[in-house]
Amino acid sequence: MKNQYSGRPRSIGVILLQLGGPERLEAVAPFLKNLFSDPDIIPVPGGPAVQKPLAWLISTVRAPRVRRLYAQIGGGSPLRCWTEVQARNLEAELTRRAASRLGPRAPSVRVAVAMRYWHPFTEEALAAVSGAEALLAVSLFPHYSIATTGSSLKELARLRAANGDERPFAVLEHWYDAPSYLEALVARIRTAVDRLTPEGRAGGLILWSAHGLPQKIIDRGDPYVTHIEATVAGTMARLADLGLPHRLAYQSRTGPIKWIGPATEEVIREEATHGRRALVVVPVSFVSDHIETLYEIDLLYGDEARRLGIQEYVRMDSFNEAADLTGVLAGLVEERLAAVGWMDAGAGMDAGAHAEAR
Repeated sequence: MKNQYSGRPRSIGVILLQLGGPERLEAVAPFLKNLFSDPDIIPVPGGPAVQKPLAWLISTVRAPRVRRLYAQIGGGSPLRCWTEVQARNLEAELTRRAASRLGPRAPSVRVAVAMRYWHPFTEEALAAVSGAEALLAVSLFPHYSIATTGSSLKELARLRAANGDERPFAVLEHWYDAPSYLEALVARIRTAVDRLTPEGRAGGLILWSAHGLPQKIIDRGDPYVTHIEATVAGTMARLADLGLPHRLAYQSRTGPIKWIGPATEEVIREEATHGRRALVVVPVSFVSDHIETLYEIDLLYGDEARRLGIQEYVRMDSFNEAADLTGVLAGLVEERLAAVGWMDAGAGMDAGAHAEAR
C-alpha cells in the first residue's frame, strides 16, 4: 500500500492504541495467553519457542482466579466499550473542528481502535482505516512505556511492514505533561475531594496509584516512572490550595520478580497505621475503567482500607466517555497533525503538550 498522493492528505486515519480486555469470562484465558506471549511484557530467554508454551501455562493456571475477579465487576472488562466511545467522540470532534476552520478544504478523519491483546486487534484497526491517505497513531497511555505504547507501536509497525503499507505515518506517543490533561485531572481530583466530609478533608491524603512494571524494565531506561512523577508534580502544583499531602504508589504486581514500588496496598496499610482518616485515590495511568480500577482500587483496596480503619475512601472518577477527555485528545491530535503539516493549526491547540512524532 504505497503513498500515491502529494501535499496534504485528503483523509487521515487515527488509530487509538489501548491494552484491551476480555469482554466475557470465556475470553479471559485467551486474553491472558496473548498478554503473556508478549516479550515486551515478560522477556523470556529462548524466544518464541519458550515464550509461547510458557504463556499457555501461565494463562491456564491463572485463568480460573482471574475469571472470578472479572465476575465481581460484571463478568468482563468495559475497556472496549469505553475506548470505542472515545473513538467515536474524538472522530466527531475532530471532524467538527476541521470543518469549522477549513470548510470544504478539511480532510476527512476516521478514528479506529487498536487493542494489543484482545479485539479489536491492530489488524482490525488497520482494516478500518484502509482508505486513509495518512495515519496517526495515538497512545491512550499518557505515560510512555515499552510495555504499553512501545509494544503497541511495534505491533503496528510489524503489520504495516507485512502489508507493504508505506503511507505517511506519525505518532503521538505520550502526553503526560500536556496542560490540558493536567487540568482535566485537577478538575476530577477536586470533585473527589469535595466528596469528603470536613473531618475527612482535614485528615486526608491524595494517593496516586499507577500501574506497576517490573523493575528491570525501568532499569533498562524506560521513562515510565519519570513520566508518572511529572504528571503527579504538575497536577499537585495546581492543587496547592487544597493543602492536602500526597503519595505515589504502584499497583497490579504479579509473580515473584521485583516490581517498582511502593505498592499501593502497602501505602494504604502504612497510612492506616499512622492514623490516616481519609484517602482520595487517583488512578493516574488509566483513562478508562477496567479491572485495575473496578476491582483492585474499588473493591480490593477499598475493603482493605476500611478494614484497617480508614473511614473515608474515595476514588477519582475515570475519564471514560467524558467530554473533557475528548477535548484533551482532540487538541493533542490537532497539534500533531499541524506539526507534521497535515492540517492547519487550530485555535484550541495545546501548545504545551509533550507529543513526539516518528
